[in-house]
Amino acid sequence: MKTTTQNIAVEPVTRHEAEIRSKRKLMIEAFSILGVALIFGLLLPLILPAFRLRLLGRFLSLAIVALGIDLIWGYTGLLSLGHGIFFALGGYGLAMYLNLQLPQGQLPEFFSLYGVNELPWIWKPFYSLPVTILAIIIVPALVAALLGYLIFRNRIRGVYFSILTQAALLVFFNFFNGQQKLINGTNGLKTDTQPIFGVLASSPSAQRGFYITTVVLLVLVYLLCRWLTSGRLGRLLVAIRDDEVRVRFTGYNPTWFKVLVFAISGAIAGIAGALYTVQTGIITPNAMDVAFSIEMVIWVAVGGRATLVGAIIGTLIVRIAQTTLSEQFPEIWLFFQGALFLSVVTILPNGILGGIRDLQTYLKGRRKLVTYPSLEEDPDVQKEREELET
Repeated sequence: MKTTTQNIAVEPVTRHEAEIRSKRKLMIEAFSILGVALIFGLLLPLILPAFRLRLLGRFLSLAIVALGIDLIWGYTGLLSLGHGIFFALGGYGLAMYLNLQLPQGQLPEFFSLYGVNELPWIWKPFYSLPVTILAIIIVPALVAALLGYLIFRNRIRGVYFSILTQAALLVFFNFFNGQQKLINGTNGLKTDTQPIFGVLASSPSAQRGFYITTVVLLVLVYLLCRWLTSGRLGRLLVAIRDDEVRVRFTGYNPTWFKVLVFAISGAIAGIAGALYTVQTGIITPNAMDVAFSIEMVIWVAVGGRATLVGAIIGTLIVRIAQTTLSEQFPEIWLFFQGALFLSVVTILPNGILGGIRDLQTYLKGRRKLVTYPSLEEDPDVQKEREELET
């Protein structure tokens, strides 16, 4: 039985055509980002009630930290289970600034509970908003760089890296829990009762401002990650992820590149932590809970690793599902959450966007050229034979 096939001629793509296609993709992506940003930043604040808008703002701030995790896990192959450290550092930084918005000479209220009469030196820089903003970015980045250097210089990677980051998380969690006289220990620092720019941080106008700031920073962080992963650095990070030993043989030292990307990811988590804190109203050591840091990884896994957009989509899907299910089914919503995670792992191991990409590849593959079972049935071979015979 003979197999019928179709001969498809593939025309080579010129460099000029490739550049046109690349520019077209960039234009489409830019307009898509602008359109989504306008919907979230201008339209939704007019539609959603204040409570739902504040909830969405929290989810978008968590999407920022998911972008940082996708940067180091999806593109560099570093599975961090301790990003709660950097998230909490950013949250505490902004909370300290808000708690210092008091009349001259007064101390935050919780200090009197522990007999502290003088402001600790570590609090004093947070009187300044510019210094606070820098601290939110730089302090988590420095902690991440130091932790990363101590790990990467010994060429520790894989599951051992994940275990060490989780161990560091536990160290920070226990340390912050025990600092009652410094940061109010397990009670944490409240922000919803503190003023900012003359208005209460929990007021609708302030929360709307925090929400819009979150949308803007989410777009900026996405563009930063997109820029980092699209050039030579991005290709090098993927090479480190796929075969670090070969990268060393080519003359590169992966240690410093991994330290750099880990520090950037830590800074991104610090920004996310600050935004989440002011929209939640409090920051406690529970931000460094092990389960919370693992959940950050799950958001990226659900959306799809090494996609950036998938990190945002995965975070929104999981958090919105958690909120909706906990409201509708408060007693059994955890079973729904577990079923969602199991479905993604078993059915879509590459996440939602990864599954869509695999489906597109499969459909394209079905339209590809089917090879002939025998040269005798190839029309080109038959034509050449006829020409030779004549």
